Amino acid sequence: MHILLTRSLNDSKDLIQKLKSNGFKVSNLPLLEISKVNYKELKFSKFSSIIFTSSNAIKFLDIKNIDKNILCFCVGSATEKTARSSGFQKVFAADGNVKNLKELVQLNLPEKNKKILYVSGEIVSYPLDKDLISEGYNVERLINYNTKHKADLETSFLETLKSDMPDLVYVYSENSAKSFLNLIKKYELVDYWMNTNLMCIGEKTSSVLNIIKWKKIFLFNPGEEEFLLYKI
Repeated sequence: MHILLTRSLNDSKDLIQKLKSNGFKVSNLPLLEISKVNYKELKFSKFSSIIFTSSNAIKFLDIKNIDKNILCFCVGSATEKTARSSGFQKVFAADGNVKNLKELVQLNLPEKNKKILYVSGEIVSYPLDKDLISEGYNVERLINYNTKHKADLETSFLETLKSDMPDLVYVYSENSAKSFLNLIKKYELVDYWMNTNLMCIGEKTSSVLNIIKWKKIFLFNPGEEEFLLYKI
């Protein structure tokens, strides 16, 4: 089985290794290009906790002046792993769902007046900070990276893709789905996916790609990738 993953190599490397060790062929096509955004200096000591909704939020944050014993909330296991490898000691992780992350924060921060730092990219799928603020929490958002759609495919990748179309594609966000659709149209690949199963996080993501004829479309949560292979 040929599997196409569409997150950054850094976010996908553990899964790629697992899939390859189980005999699967794996290709990787990051659909979003990430770049750092300069941000104002912060006095990190005024925050009692910090929220990360992606590994990139940690990667592009100057963490040397942050107390690593600060309560740290992560959206999923990949972000948790990055946080721990960066030195954070008190890390809580949701299952990849931002709404579950909100519940995790609420469960572990009963005192709403303590200041929370929410670090994220410019584009988010869910307004976590606004939602928490509306419920009385004291949240300051810091944007430290930006994403843009991948504009081009390398000729060698395109030729390889056409000669061996994936049996399965994982798409991890609505923004990634839009990038994928742009590339499919640009390189006239609309009719190539009839024997490919599409795995999407959430209905908003799948709805972007519904105009393409897929073999089947499935919804999944982060961390379920390996288990879903046996449904195909």
